[in-house]
Amino acid sequence: MSNKPSPRVLTVLKSVQFTSNMQRITFKAEDLSDFNMESEGGYIKLLFNDNGGTDLSGIPDGTRPMMRTYTVRNLRKEQNELDVDFVRHHHANAAMTSETGGFASAWAQNAVNGDTISIAGPGSIKGLNAEADWFFLVADMTALPALSAKLEALPTTAIGYAVIEINHSSDKQDLAKPQGIELVWVIKSDEKGLTDTVRSQEWKAGRVAVWSACEFNNMRALRTYFRNEKEVDKDDLYISSYWKEGCTEDGHKVAKHEDQLAEG
Repeated sequence: MSNKPSPRVLTVLKSVQFTSNMQRITFKAEDLSDFNMESEGGYIKLLFNDNGGTDLSGIPDGTRPMMRTYTVRNLRKEQNELDVDFVRHHHANAAMTSETGGFASAWAQNAVNGDTISIAGPGSIKGLNAEADWFFLVADMTALPALSAKLEALPTTAIGYAVIEINHSSDKQDLAKPQGIELVWVIKSDEKGLTDTVRSQEWKAGRVAVWSACEFNNMRALRTYFRNEKEVDKDDLYISSYWKEGCTEDGHKVAKHEDQLAEG
């Protein structure tokens, strides 16, 4: 008898391209009762076979499927529905292999109503200290869904910044946020990149809570800025890389692990 856990199956209800480079897929599940509201902005893992397909029946017992991590953007628990936002990548289907890490993007761009995919999760990520005097949020497009959920959870009186790197000006979104949070959009092709834009914001007085998620190299630069230069307390600092330039998700995991070991 197999001890392999049964993954949860989601069915595509709707797929909409809502900016130049973002696709939102609405999924239906049989039961999401074990999700809580903290799952909104948390993560799930989409499961694929070695060929990038969603049929897992041929995967031998004891062998893990290929996994790609995505954020739960919206959760409608009563309807057993959730939304996941995908960054659209513009390469030929032939390039969508385990080496390029394009499984999820390719699947999402071609998904139609009725398609199914298995997932693991949910998982949660560190929130923001609501007692802080001000807030500094940072994301690129891969972390924009998570940042959006964090913005919605902030106190209505919150002040600070949300610096967001996007691929094109048409990727700007209308985000629900406290009035005192300033949105700063950074176009990826701009000479002044994400890290420099973050550093150029005026540092406010008082205790800050930082939430930052982006590409691996930007993460390391921002970690140095927030932790070493600005001396943000570790309890008030969440900083993570969601991907690494030139790496699959599996290669990125290796880089993160090596970085954590080096950091001690």
